[in-house]
Amino acid sequence: MNKLIQFGETVAGYEIPVLNEREIRAAAGILFLATYTSLLFILFNGNFIPVKYVLTFFLLDLLIRVCINPRFSPALIAGRLIVRNQQPEYVGAPQKRFAWSIGIILSATMFYFFIIVNAYSIITGLICLVCLLFLFFEAAFGICLGCLAYPLFNRKKVQHCPGEVCDTASRQAIQRVSVAQLVILLAFAALMFLASRVLHQHYSQSPHDLFRPSVTVKPR
Repeated sequence: MNKLIQFGETVAGYEIPVLNEREIRAAAGILFLATYTSLLFILFNGNFIPVKYVLTFFLLDLLIRVCINPRFSPALIAGRLIVRNQQPEYVGAPQKRFAWSIGIILSATMFYFFIIVNAYSIITGLICLVCLLFLFFEAAFGICLGCLAYPLFNRKKVQHCPGEVCDTASRQAIQRVSVAQLVILLAFAALMFLASRVLHQHYSQSPHDLFRPSVTVKPR
């Protein structure tokens, strides 16, 4: 805990350095919201200024995590403040370092194109989509997509995954999905598709101000 430059914390009962998955998910949610909002400025106003600031922050934040110490990451500090009253969920630090290193490569590529070259292309669009996908899966589902590739580059057994997904334990009864549940899911998806066809004309009408009803002009 007293080391300035380190990756992960030493916690009793864990043989490898660990991190708090709850604050990681909170930080991913913050970065996802910032990135998504900055992309909306591009889509609707053609304004690239917000995304340049977000990319700069994104890259610096990841560099601090990987090269110095995750405890000094602004996004993780904000995440820690948000979930400080929740019980920590410890996850292995090595796979997170690998995943965040992938994030550095992606954000550095975006930084080069958007800020140094000051240009956009299909490359920047695809990288933005990948970054959003990584952040969304981490924040919403607790699934670290970058961590999934970690075993391909490391022979050691992955330990302390979020939700212990790296263990081969069988699912509990509450986790199993029955045939009836699958049928309900598919039926609901089919119903939504059918509704989009039947109700499209009605739903496409612009709503009026509730407190300023539209005035109909009576014919003379």
